Amino acid sequence: MMEKDQKLYILWVTGDPISSEKMVLMYAINSKINNSWDEVTIIIWGASAKLSAENKLIQDQIEVALHHGVKVTACKGCVEQLGVKEKLQWLGIEVKSVGEELTKILQDGYTVLTV
Repeated sequence: MMEKDQKLYILWVTGDPISSEKMVLMYAINSKINNSWDEVTIIIWGASAKLSAENKLIQDQIEVALHHGVKVTACKGCVEQLGVKEKLQWLGIEVKSVGEELTKILQDGYTVLTV
């Protein structure tokens, strides 16, 4: 039996800038730097989309995360409803429908951290 990849998915829903910077982004970046996981993906959903579009410090940290190989995606419905799709795409964030993908991630037993 083949061992599955060690993938971490961080479902980022909080609009709190301190938790976003000091937990979500810090952990994602350090996980890649330290090779703690084969793959780290941040899923921006809800309030985090608005925060990402408006907060320069958060944007800088997203840039660092992307630089270190963290995958960052955003919920298409959320960003369209909040009017921030173009801004997030400009930051290098992949905007796509994520509901079905999240369901599959959960059903397949991957590690999902929700903040």
